[in-house]
Amino acid sequence: MGFTPYDRPVRAAFVGLGRIYDLNVRAYLGNPDVEVVALVDPSEDRRNERKADWPNAHTFSSVAELAASGMEVDAVEALLPIPLHADVVVEMLDRGWHVNLQKPMCNDLAGATRMLEAARDNDRLLRVMENYVFYQPLRKLKEIVDSGQLGPVSGYHMKMVASGRGGWDVPASTYDWQFRQMKEGRGTLVFDDGWHKLSSAIWLFGPVREVRSWIGNTEIIPGIDVDAPSTLVWEHESGVRGVWDITLAVDMYLRSDYYTNDERWEVTGRSGFARVNRCTSRGVQQPSLEVYVDGEMQSFHALDDDWASSFGDSGRHWLRWLHTGRGPMLWSGDEARDVLRFALAAYASSAAGGIGVDPASLG
Repeated sequence: MGFTPYDRPVRAAFVGLGRIYDLNVRAYLGNPDVEVVALVDPSEDRRNERKADWPNAHTFSSVAELAASGMEVDAVEALLPIPLHADVVVEMLDRGWHVNLQKPMCNDLAGATRMLEAARDNDRLLRVMENYVFYQPLRKLKEIVDSGQLGPVSGYHMKMVASGRGGWDVPASTYDWQFRQMKEGRGTLVFDDGWHKLSSAIWLFGPVREVRSWIGNTEIIPGIDVDAPSTLVWEHESGVRGVWDITLAVDMYLRSDYYTNDERWEVTGRSGFARVNRCTSRGVQQPSLEVYVDGEMQSFHALDDDWASSFGDSGRHWLRWLHTGRGPMLWSGDEARDVLRFALAAYASSAAGGIGVDPASLG
């Protein structure tokens, strides 16, 4: 597209003011690259609460109400329930607004195609925000892998344990949307939270050519199932293989300021390994990154391992990009569609008994 960088603060609107707003707003507070002009949410209580952050912003109950006001908006921070993404994003792009969309992109490739076509037709930008690729321990891990310090990569492993105790309060309305997602076959662990893990895999090692998966199911309360235990195995076009192990520990307490997921990444090369010990919660109380090469362990104690910082860094990257137009978006709409294909290939594999599925074969 013929994007022209802004030479003034970007006029931005938040659309959706729920729990995730508390993380995404970090990029906007005190940032001279942006002016928040509007807050949109159907809940009057949420609008009033968030207006304390932006006394000069106008509040609206819907995107249509904002558009009818005639207010000038350049870009939207879209923090919506996933089933609403395709319709509302197309509406916002049609209004002539750039969109920074909360992940996952949407539930199916048809919705992704609609959004990408709307972006092209309106000559607007669609970015799907991925904060994990801005998490400092993971960025350091990538730097070490790319440097060759570990030697040629032999493979890597991601582990996640989802627990039922600890963490912050999540509004019941958020869980209502998650339960709807689950009933539509898009689980909270493999698809929603899993979007981060699949994104980090592509970011670290490039395109994926085959996925094999076994997606499990555990009833936690009558009528509510969680997609674990699950195992995903894949091979990148480079030949590097990855494994992601998902376990559910309903009664386990995890200390966290956010969600109660215990997450780890370990990359093994011919000369050593590097591992990130935690992310969202504080399950492993060791340095956030450790590197073992030739009999010596190096520990990184001073990395910013506050998960929320990655949201601020991702958002600032987007707002700075709007002023320069340079470098990767992380992710552009087209790149995000590749992540969606990765996730859908995992579902297709599991449904067929764990056969290999090429993500590129899905539409």
